[in-house]
Amino acid sequence: MFELSFIWAGIIAFAVLTYVILDGFDLGVGILFPTAPNEREKATMMNSIAPIWDGNETWLVMGGGGLFAVFPLAYAVIMPALYMPIILMLLALIFRGVAFEYRWRTERWKPVWDAAFFGGSIVAAFMQGIALGALVQGIDVADRAYAGGWWDWLSPFSVLTGVAVVIGYALLGATWLIMKTTGDLQARMQGFAWRLAIGTLGFIGLVSILTPFQDPQYFENWFKFPGVFFSVVMPAAMLATTYMLFTGLKAGKDVQPFLATLTLFVLCFIGLGISFYPHIVPPSLTIAEAAAPDKSLRFALVGTVVLIPMILAYTAYAYWVFRGKIDPDEGYH
Repeated sequence: MFELSFIWAGIIAFAVLTYVILDGFDLGVGILFPTAPNEREKATMMNSIAPIWDGNETWLVMGGGGLFAVFPLAYAVIMPALYMPIILMLLALIFRGVAFEYRWRTERWKPVWDAAFFGGSIVAAFMQGIALGALVQGIDVADRAYAGGWWDWLSPFSVLTGVAVVIGYALLGATWLIMKTTGDLQARMQGFAWRLAIGTLGFIGLVSILTPFQDPQYFENWFKFPGVFFSVVMPAAMLATTYMLFTGLKAGKDVQPFLATLTLFVLCFIGLGISFYPHIVPPSLTIAEAAAPDKSLRFALVGTVVLIPMILAYTAYAYWVFRGKIDPDEGYH
């Protein structure tokens, strides 16, 4: 039970991280969408993610479905605690997905679908950050059920993390467009990326300072052995990644800023894992306590070890096929 539950915790964490870094940049493109001065650049921005945006969201289904299947108690606690931000996130993703198709088939209503694309992107990103902040600050559990109130998810800390995720996704979107475009659009995104990088790093620092104050367990994980080791390694890794991000932007590199931004998100995710361990719903439910029976974990694992390589192969193939710069004169994919 112990070993299988922790294997499954790693699988769920991998699915969530993959969703964040893949869907993060296409949500970021939507957040930056209103900055395009004309239809040509708007079309280029959308075409840069049109072939792969829906595939990116496969990992959201994988993470949510996996949580329901193998950590049913965690799912039963988290969902009531976060109903509102999760519902708003899903509605925003629906509006955003519809906008992808409808804006190309109308002229009269194109501004409406442009607004839906932008609004869906920023609301989805903000709600993901809100949900993250609510999880970090802790969920009240009593008798193996959610014991908090309807508005517990809304707090100054969760709003802070919501804004941080929006800024971070916008940075991902800007560096993605630097990699995928040329000319004026690329130059504009390079300018945005400098400011967004500063903002993202500022929010990372602020959230990192405030997180240990949300629960005593976080202090213990970071400032007692062996966690104190990570207190040295993680800041060093963040500094190295920050250096790569800014040197890449300064040198006008196409790929380096995007890879550095992805690394920032990976490091932040690892930091959350260090803070949470061994809990899956801090501060009350551990990974082992929330896991399904051993037979269920084993049964689900058989299908998952086949499914995940297939999804990874499909994702890699899609990115390979649509690699390279976007031609502004090409139509919708």
